[in-house]
Amino acid sequence: MILVTGGTGLVGAHLLLHLLQTGATVKAIHREKSNLREVEKVFGYYTDQAQELFQKIEWVKADLTDLPALEIAFENVTHVYHCAALISFNPNDYDLLRSVNYEGTKNIVNLCIAKGVKKLCYTSSIGAIGRTVGNQEATEETDWTSQQSNVYAITKMDAELEVWRGAQENVPVVIVNPGVILGPGFWETGTGVLFKTAYKARKYYPPGGTGFVTVSDVVKVMTQLMQSSIINEKFILVAQNLTYQEMLTMITKAFGKPAPSRVIKFWQLEVFRRLDWLRNIFWNSGRKLTKNSIQSLRKNQLFSADKIQKQLGHSFEALDSAIELSCKKFMEENP
Repeated sequence: MILVTGGTGLVGAHLLLHLLQTGATVKAIHREKSNLREVEKVFGYYTDQAQELFQKIEWVKADLTDLPALEIAFENVTHVYHCAALISFNPNDYDLLRSVNYEGTKNIVNLCIAKGVKKLCYTSSIGAIGRTVGNQEATEETDWTSQQSNVYAITKMDAELEVWRGAQENVPVVIVNPGVILGPGFWETGTGVLFKTAYKARKYYPPGGTGFVTVSDVVKVMTQLMQSSIINEKFILVAQNLTYQEMLTMITKAFGKPAPSRVIKFWQLEVFRRLDWLRNIFWNSGRKLTKNSIQSLRKNQLFSADKIQKQLGHSFEALDSAIELSCKKFMEENP
């Protein structure tokens, strides 16, 4: 039996659908306040059998920090996809991020060891990939440093170290480091906010850029890696390196709206950062813009996906189809 954590998120929901369509027996954990119907809604984007497939999932209520509940979830499990994570770039959330992303992964790894799980796939982030100088592409071997890294990236790297510990304890593992993941659904969190923002068709765009990949590609690679003989390796998953202007232009075009035309200046970002800091002081609204996030915008960091293409023979799909589907579903659900 396969266990999926984070099944109520973008990657997890698409992964569950893919696994169920291949006839796999699947179990997924969810938190008490999770909206499971969001998962069924995502299923409906791709198939007329959404309800039938959704009902085949064995849902287990468990939190990553709740060991007794996790032990129940691990009963009869042979393979684990660990997709659950908390995403925040607010420095004030560091303790919570560490609890979920690091301590939670530690619990998953310990149970994989104790239960003799045959293979573990961990969904990390390109935030846990090192940065390069100039226009050189970062690879899985690029040195990573916590300096100038955001709190989310730091906790994801710490989580990766726990996964490598599991490998040393004889649990076969694979790690994927996706870029910004594009796919429909979950408009209030993660990259769903990117579509929500683009729909407003604002004139300004942020400087810099990063790597992007479709959720379909992420799911395909994860399942292929789990079925392969490849173990104890990590892989960057990036279909295309783009500036934020280029990505927002693609999305606004799919929405039929004007593309952003004015770059936000760094002095403006510094002003916004200070205002953001004051707002958080007085209203505890949470930090949206930090020194590290501005620093990351000073460069269009490039990433290389050569390793996964060579070892698995994977060809990434174009981003256009995922963008068009996402925009279509967004407009249907937000008339």
